[in-house]
Amino acid sequence: MGKPEQAPPPGRPSKPSPPPVLQTARYGRYVALLAIVIVALITVNTIVTKPNGVAGLAPGERLVPFAVPLASSTLEGDANVATRYHQGEAGPVPACDVHEGGALNICQLYERGPVVLALFIDGGSCTQVLSTMQSLVSSFPAVRFVAVAIKGERGPVRRLIRARHLTFPVGLDKDGALAALYKLATCPQVTFALRGGVVQSRALLSSPSPATLRRRVAELVAAKGPADR
Repeated sequence: MGKPEQAPPPGRPSKPSPPPVLQTARYGRYVALLAIVIVALITVNTIVTKPNGVAGLAPGERLVPFAVPLASSTLEGDANVATRYHQGEAGPVPACDVHEGGALNICQLYERGPVVLALFIDGGSCTQVLSTMQSLVSSFPAVRFVAVAIKGERGPVRRLIRARHLTFPVGLDKDGALAALYKLATCPQVTFALRGGVVQSRALLSSPSPATLRRRVAELVAAKGPADR
């Protein structure tokens, strides 16, 4: 426990604390339980069947804005998925406006170049996609490779980063908010977006081979989006 706060000296007004840009305890008990159920269903669906009509964001859609803590940082909080100020449970400021140290901001990444985004659950063969992505980082320097662990915990994800020698940013979606927003049905899900955030092609819904991922990334780099015209 920390020290009790001291009252400001007489005649000096207290300075209000800025609101957190990442949410802390955004969801109640029932919504948190729903997030656990979603992740469990994703895990089962990945093992026993193919997705039933859920295939991630469609080509032409824009990446859903979000900001989450980096696994490598000490920043705490749930995902900010707000698109405007004072949006209640989604976040106090728009996710694209989050510039806090230790945060992974997807908007800042797609403003700089094409993005390959992997959503994954830390378990089983789902994490193999991270090594496949890492093998392509040096071949495609203009591409922003990024991954987010759904319901991930900092300690295990940090160990995963070290074990697989990952150099691209890996975020933590501790409450699982991105699962529904990105129409996640299987693990992993890899989304390809042009500079500016427009989805370039259908998502990969399983761990791709190195050759398949290389081909898809090359197609992404060759494509031109609205931000490149």
